[in-house]
Amino acid sequence: MPDVHAVRRSRLADHLSQEGLTAAMVTDLVNVRYLTGFTGSNAALWLAADTTTDAGARLATDGRYRDQSAAECPDIERVIDRALARALLDAAHLSPGSVVAVETHSLSVDAYTGVTELLTASSVVARSIDRAIEQLRTVKDKTEQAALRQACDISVGALDALHAGPLLGRSEREIARDLEQKMYERGAEAVGFDTIVATGPHSAIPHHQPTDRMVADGDFLKIDFGARYEGYHADCTRTVVVGAAQAWQSDIYAAVRAAQQAGLDACVAGRDIAESDREVRRALDEAGHLEHFTTGLGHGVGLQIHEDPFISARHTGKLHAGTALTMEPGIYLAGRGGVRIEDTLVVTSGAPEVLTAATKDLLELP
Repeated sequence: MPDVHAVRRSRLADHLSQEGLTAAMVTDLVNVRYLTGFTGSNAALWLAADTTTDAGARLATDGRYRDQSAAECPDIERVIDRALARALLDAAHLSPGSVVAVETHSLSVDAYTGVTELLTASSVVARSIDRAIEQLRTVKDKTEQAALRQACDISVGALDALHAGPLLGRSEREIARDLEQKMYERGAEAVGFDTIVATGPHSAIPHHQPTDRMVADGDFLKIDFGARYEGYHADCTRTVVVGAAQAWQSDIYAAVRAAQQAGLDACVAGRDIAESDREVRRALDEAGHLEHFTTGLGHGVGLQIHEDPFISARHTGKLHAGTALTMEPGIYLAGRGGVRIEDTLVVTSGAPEVLTAATKDLLELP
């Protein structure tokens, strides 16, 4: 997909130019992948604000990835050298006083010191890029949205298959491994994150790690999971009852479902990101369960399972069409059980496109 990555680099180059920057040295591997398509474990990208120069874009990696980088990044000049930053800087031939943006938010202190010493030795000024690439990544292009849809389709198909089989008497660990295997069988390249399977009182623990506890009759079964496809992550949570639901279970499930819908209704391009948080909390407060919602409401999702933007009352930004988010309110009653309903969605100018199309009816399963 060279054309896709060239467009992304052009957007970043425009930003660099507007900020008066000569170039950027991109060292975060997720951002390198976003801008080039390179998937190896060691690389850095040099991008000039003036992309028409000979040094407009250059990828540095080591000898292990000589062939891989050529295949994945055919449209970029490559430098094969283990000293990535030095190789890129030497190849750039910068004039004294040039200003180079670096990813201060993702560099260790030692790595930042090393890069700035190299730049200073060449009479070049280092400046923070201030998460500019992460901000570009918040709006997903068509290629990214297609990968997210596929990841979500794989995930939902695996969950439906799991729900079709018996659950009673199986351990949390067994269910987690079974679901993960079903995602692999449907085309996942990996699981997107550690699968959460929580039964009975464990379902009140938001990020419970699966144990050998067996599913008992009348338990909530909460599963938070997702497949990864072409680098993009699905994120979905569904909560069911194994056996017949009790009144309290039906009540808190209905409250979470209504709260999630209120949040989804506020996910419209141009509206405040914080509005979803306000609407969800209003709905949970009216249901008498606001104090039992103890986690964040949602986050961006893409090449990382958690990325910008994060939904909260403190967020001052607005939603943009093409932004991929999760919406995941919950009610957690310590010692009894809990419910979370989570979807991955893409913001549009109207109702969001929900990618995790599993039913949100309260299922009572055998």
